[in-house]
Amino acid sequence: MSTNDRIPLYQQIQDYIRHVITSEKMKPGDRIPTEKELMDQFQVSKITVANALTGLANEKLIARVPGKGSFVAEEADSASATLTQATTTKGKEGTLSTGMIGIIVPSIHDYFAIRLVEGIEQALREKGYRSMIMFTHGKVDKEKDVIKEMKALGAEGLLIFPVDEENYNEEILGMKLSGFPFVLMDRYLPGVETHYIAADGRRGTRLAVEHLWELGHRDIAICSDSPLQTVTVQERIEGYIEALKSKGALINPAHMITDFQPLSELKDAEAHPLYRYIQNRMVTAYVSLNGRLGVQIYQMAKQAGLRVPEDVSIVSFDDPTSIVEEFSIFTHVKQFERNMGYQAAVKLLEVLRGHGEVISYSKMLIEPELVIRQTTGTIPRA
Repeated sequence: MSTNDRIPLYQQIQDYIRHVITSEKMKPGDRIPTEKELMDQFQVSKITVANALTGLANEKLIARVPGKGSFVAEEADSASATLTQATTTKGKEGTLSTGMIGIIVPSIHDYFAIRLVEGIEQALREKGYRSMIMFTHGKVDKEKDVIKEMKALGAEGLLIFPVDEENYNEEILGMKLSGFPFVLMDRYLPGVETHYIAADGRRGTRLAVEHLWELGHRDIAICSDSPLQTVTVQERIEGYIEALKSKGALINPAHMITDFQPLSELKDAEAHPLYRYIQNRMVTAYVSLNGRLGVQIYQMAKQAGLRVPEDVSIVSFDDPTSIVEEFSIFTHVKQFERNMGYQAAVKLLEVLRGHGEVISYSKMLIEPELVIRQTTGTIPRA
């Protein structure tokens, strides 16, 4: 019975007000949040809010003034030590409504993560919640530490862009078993039922391959510089294979280029195995599984004396070059990451407001879209 799902809504409101009075060091006479603000934040009726405030007034914690609002009562000051202790205890148990949601992502080095967070922030602002962001840098041990820290700091729920390894993060499994609210974004843990939202990766690579095939390309490479073969990468490669099989093409394992480290600096490009692959014109088109790598393939092609798209075509997952879509040059698989983040936050807040046991988990796949720009063209003639 440790999650907000099982605490009466009026009590969640009371706990929240107690926390606000203590954390903001409010004094007698200070105004607490209005009924309208509480109704909007907790998505409850006026009756529920009124019941919560009446209970606090009976405890002499607040004073209600008709037509004016509710204020910290004179008696509340003498009870501050007790209130502080109660608030701390409830925070540790995870039952206190802090209005804070934790966001855990590997980094924000690319526009995918930036747009994802923008969508989350929009949804949380609309519902009166605040956020705290921490980074895992793609390391599962760091992810475990960050989850623990977020919970200790009073996060009511977590939105996690997870590190994906063969050995699952036991902190995530522990949250599932204990009923702590969380939603996974972009990828899921195979065999473990959770709430998650992601773009349809198989569909994305099929769209990319079909577009290149229509342009006449038959030698198409798929590239990933992910240090881990995540579920996301695996599904996109499966979509690539399915698309080529549907065309009756033979699958060339040499065209699935995943066993290399990310390029740290462009000046080192000529020593990179992918550069030699591009320079030797092993294929006529590339599907990049992330935007940063798409830009590097573009830069290496230029350095090798090749023209894009006259000599080589590139399709990238996500728009790598600009937040303002109109100024991008890349043909890319659009994953609607802002919407992904927004929907993930909405789902988490639904879980927080829900009642009773989880009957089923939500698995939401967003339909990607191919945006055709200037980095793809017809196959170069011999």
